[in-house]
Amino acid sequence: MSDVTPPVQPAGESSPEPAAEAVVDLLGMLAYGELVAFDRMAADARLAPDLRRRAVLSEMAAREITNFRRMADRLGELGIDPEAAMRPYVRAVSDYHEQTEPNDWLEGLTKAYVGDGIADDFTREVASVLTAPDRDLILDVLHDSRHADFAADELRAAIAIDPKVANRLSMWARRLVGEGISQALRVAGERPSLTALLAINGTDFQALLKRLTSAHTARMGAVGLNN
Repeated sequence: MSDVTPPVQPAGESSPEPAAEAVVDLLGMLAYGELVAFDRMAADARLAPDLRRRAVLSEMAAREITNFRRMADRLGELGIDPEAAMRPYVRAVSDYHEQTEPNDWLEGLTKAYVGDGIADDFTREVASVLTAPDRDLILDVLHDSRHADFAADELRAAIAIDPKVANRLSMWARRLVGEGISQALRVAGERPSLTALLAINGTDFQALLKRLTSAHTARMGAVGLNN
């Protein structure tokens, strides 16, 4: 039995309908993801080989906090404590990052490009069945691809200089995907409201994994990594 604590509802109110519960779950998941992204980018910035790259990543980290605040504010509008909404995802996200700690600048970039890409693809799939304003808010936050574009450019440049790094980074990316899918399955099992949203579109989890894998393969090829 899961020991994950569900979001706390305001006193005197009954549990929300499944769709409303799913909105809270999705906003909570994304809010915590943005908060962790800030921490991770700030740490990765210290691995940068020069001050220009360090500054770029630091600026991106600042934008993650802005995105987090947008998610937290929306949860507040719904009468939900943001911390309570985020809490169910702390363990899975922490386990993922503990298992995939990068050793250097290029591994950090690969993690951002591959890991964040899969997470964003999953969130888009789930968010697509929501109604405004929640769907628009989530898709707007995910639309910011500057971090992924920066990571992709850096990876292409590094592989062009030393093609041998592609094999090492490809192996690292496969590890990231395996751990990411493992934690996604864990979250899906613990937060059934999210998988229920997929069912609205007639999508089962296996079909979703197939699409995520296909997108991942294309993403790898775009920067010269082998799947």
